[in-house]
Amino acid sequence: MKLALREAEKAAEAGEVPAGCIIINNTSADREIPVGAILGKAHNQTELLKDPTAHAEMIAITQAANTLGDWRLTDTILYVTKEPCSMCAGGIVLARVPTVVYGVTDPKRGGAQSIFNILDHPNLNHRCEVVTGVMETECREVLQAFFRERR
Repeated sequence: MKLALREAEKAAEAGEVPAGCIIINNTSADREIPVGAILGKAHNQTELLKDPTAHAEMIAITQAANTLGDWRLTDTILYVTKEPCSMCAGGIVLARVPTVVYGVTDPKRGGAQSIFNILDHPNLNHRCEVVTGVMETECREVLQAFFRERR
């Protein structure tokens, strides 16, 4: 989560909503990629790219899929500083990410648990284990500082 937080800080410095994401390898089945290796890392880039889909999670998923040479991220863990929105949660489900760890909830746009329960929805073909509150204080502080400066 510390690496995801660094990505969030990069986003804030660039004037982007400070969300950062890291995807790591979680299996030793592929000897070329060690357990814990970073497969993708990103921060929000919607303003830079003029792209509403350029959220940290979406970019990191694309990077991880390219690194693995497979769209199925079945042996990974995704760390993100704030709860994924519904778009990102949908992408996480489609990529078959088994575990999602996030820092702070998003009570206005959360797609994992707060507003929508996409990551563990019983009607979808994939469900994620969700771990919340990891480095919550630090993740919240980065978001609050960003929005304080914007006001």
